[in-house]
Amino acid sequence: MLRESEARDRAAFIELFASPEVGTYTGGPRPRDELERAVPEVPGRRPGLFVIDLDGAMIGMITLDRRDAERPGHVRPDAGEAELGYLFLPEAWGCGYAAEACAAALDWFADALPSEPVVLCTQTANDRAMRLAAKLGFTEVERFEEYGAEQWFGVWSSVTPSG
Repeated sequence: MLRESEARDRAAFIELFASPEVGTYTGGPRPRDELERAVPEVPGRRPGLFVIDLDGAMIGMITLDRRDAERPGHVRPDAGEAELGYLFLPEAWGCGYAAEACAAALDWFADALPSEPVVLCTQTANDRAMRLAAKLGFTEVERFEEYGAEQWFGVWSSVTPSG
């Protein structure tokens, strides 16, 4: 289930950002003591951020944010595309939750902003993310070097059949 973040999610947010496994392809884990000081009482409360809830507990998060115009990878001349991002706790990996939750977020987005493209960028070394992008119907636009690694950049559109 997708929902807005709540105070009870704080520990899971800290765990997500402190996890070495989660940080493998996202710049590495952040120090837990730094997160304990920095994460607000109700973390992630903003438009475009969804908590993935399983049986009353947060197992991950999804974001739909505007892609920074300064970064490589765009499908519109004016940039600013919606970009799908997600992080899941390692114990939720391999269960299909990411595919289900990301598909629900994309459906929500397509209803809210029909015909708007959504982009996704991941390291080509991240096999799980590459498989998920294909499963969700993202198609490759380009590859480029960023953050010291090859990046895969793809686009999803609700106006073309995905599959």
